[in-house]
Amino acid sequence: MLQRLKQSSSFWMILACFCFGIMGVFVKMGSVQFSISELVFYRCIAGFIGILFVVMLQGNTLKVSLPMLKLHMSRCVAGFVALLFYFYAIAHLALPTAVTLSYTSPLFLTLITIFYLKQKPQSGQILAIMIGFVGVVLLLKPTFESAQWQAGLLGLLSGLLSGVAYFNVNKLGQAGEPAWRTVFYFSLVSSLGAAVLMGLQDEPLTMLDSRNIWIVLGLGVSATVAQLAMTRAYSRGKTLAVASLAYLTVLFATLFAVLLWDEQLHLSSYIAMALIAACGILSSALKMNKSVSLSP
Repeated sequence: MLQRLKQSSSFWMILACFCFGIMGVFVKMGSVQFSISELVFYRCIAGFIGILFVVMLQGNTLKVSLPMLKLHMSRCVAGFVALLFYFYAIAHLALPTAVTLSYTSPLFLTLITIFYLKQKPQSGQILAIMIGFVGVVLLLKPTFESAQWQAGLLGLLSGLLSGVAYFNVNKLGQAGEPAWRTVFYFSLVSSLGAAVLMGLQDEPLTMLDSRNIWIVLGLGVSATVAQLAMTRAYSRGKTLAVASLAYLTVLFATLFAVLLWDEQLHLSSYIAMALIAACGILSSALKMNKSVSLSP
């Protein structure tokens, strides 16, 4: 039974979503003591150390051509800023709201792809964009009516920049770049970027001690396990099925928020989450169909 679970892409994706939800919990807890740049640093340095260990163990090369390096840097900068905005949104909004705003990335990825490739959008793409837009408006409406409008806007921008990052990841994959090298450069650039921001921040750095070290460890471990599990899920299963399960992160985040902070959202917020998830699943389905139709 256990062996069959390990072979299942669904199992690994559910594990990834659960761990991403836990990561969100540690970010929200840690935001009370740590700055956003500190949280991003601890999240990324764990992944960097892990992937560096694998690179050294397997003797892989980190050398890339100049055009690929530029593409890597574009992906890294977009992903790094998206992560900063995402953590800021988690710190200042209800956890499910922040997570859902980040998961608008398929909506923006669809728009970016349409404009970049200069193609006439399909009817399904238009439908997905409309569904996602309605979901975003419903989710942000109560946010923009309160003092949390800045966090809501940055959360939405995290989804936009994640879409840009995923677009570059797709281009790197098409160019034959291995996933581990993409993760390595992202972890490296994000760790360095967060370290620079830590040095520039006005408030003193938070010293690690027995009262907060568990937050840092929990953040790093949950993020690393989630990343590894998600990579394994996509490598073993059908893209559409795995991508559809990714929205379980929103469900886990909602459950954690209710259990830990008794966060209660308005009915319209839950409807908005469902619409944004539907937009993402539909966008994934369209990408899958397109890839099938273009295959020889």
